[in-house]
Amino acid sequence: MTESSMAALAGVKVLDLSRVLAGPWASQLLADLGADVIKVERPGAGDDTRHWGPPFLTSAQGETTDAAYFLAANRNKRSLALDIARPEGAAIVKRLAARSDILLENFKVGGLKKYGLDYDSLKQINPKLVYCSITGFGQTGPYAARPGYDYMIQAMGGLMSITGQPDGAPGAEPMKVGVAVADLFSGMYAACGMLAALRHAERTGEGQHIDVALFDCQIAMLANQAANYLVSGAAPTRLGNAHPNIAPYQVFETADGFIVVAVGNDGQFAAFSTTIGEPDLAEDPRFKSNRDRVDNRAELTARLAPAMKSRRSKEWLAALAAAGVPAGPINSIDAVFADPQAKARGMTIPAPRADAPALRCVPHPVKFSQTPPRTDGAPPVIGQNTDEILTELGVAPAEIAALRAKGAIS
Repeated sequence: MTESSMAALAGVKVLDLSRVLAGPWASQLLADLGADVIKVERPGAGDDTRHWGPPFLTSAQGETTDAAYFLAANRNKRSLALDIARPEGAAIVKRLAARSDILLENFKVGGLKKYGLDYDSLKQINPKLVYCSITGFGQTGPYAARPGYDYMIQAMGGLMSITGQPDGAPGAEPMKVGVAVADLFSGMYAACGMLAALRHAERTGEGQHIDVALFDCQIAMLANQAANYLVSGAAPTRLGNAHPNIAPYQVFETADGFIVVAVGNDGQFAAFSTTIGEPDLAEDPRFKSNRDRVDNRAELTARLAPAMKSRRSKEWLAALAAAGVPAGPINSIDAVFADPQAKARGMTIPAPRADAPALRCVPHPVKFSQTPPRTDGAPPVIGQNTDEILTELGVAPAEIAALRAKGAIS
């Protein structure tokens, strides 16, 4: 058996009309779990992110090919270079949709209707089809027609208002997160929704339309910060590296750098206080419980900061680990991949391509005891699988040649 046939979603067919990040992230999750994901791309250009660099892959001949950005979200897929704006291209999509379990798209609201590729049209062809639309603001509401990109969604959805140094501190300003978390969370919510709808379709024979909005997902992922507002009526503000509900849960400067200390309960705080040579802090009425520590955060930090500067980071990390106090280094990305834990967990895998035989990718992170995720599919070259996919669909060689001559495929 191949790796894909052993995976949990083996046999599930996904038609992916999405591009950039949220949609491809969702379909990559399904592909990792064994689904056959056909990625439909514009002939010649492909997904926008193939060009979002540097860095780019460079072949042995010195030719640059795909951007690293594209590689991050498109492993384990097959690429079909197809122009859906041409009648012939749209007809191919309909034929593929008729045999697919899931269709994923992130066009503007109503953008596929003119090609007859909207949900209402395709459910006539395949009533069991799970059709997932990812947009910036959803299919309804006053902003539905607006485009939505991760950065603006982080801003509009409240995340930037709670990220960054507090007002009055050096460098204070609203700050985005270092990766496109609104896109990534939306992709994960979409994948979860598609699997739930697939389960329903398998039970009932009834497909459905899933409406995923980056804006909605960003609001949902505010988590405790949203709950803090809904309970208190006070809008949370930026706290830098401090936590709104726990203390001490923050960055501390050491003698040679910085570390994170993440004290989650009173017992850990007592152990922390003893380890840093301040055992009386755990009995101080201002700091005895987590609620007290949050209420008196500034005074607590003023007591802890000088002690933390007295030793080097490695010394603190060793001492805190021995005391059972959660703490960790602030690793650069290269240090992350060099970490023995990352190596032990197999957090890079070979993904060779003809233009990059030494290419490595980050694999699916969930470990399954019986249905392991795929690790055998490098992100495809544009149109790498066009002929293969069309042949499986029953398109004759002469018709494939005619489609290519018309520019409908490449």
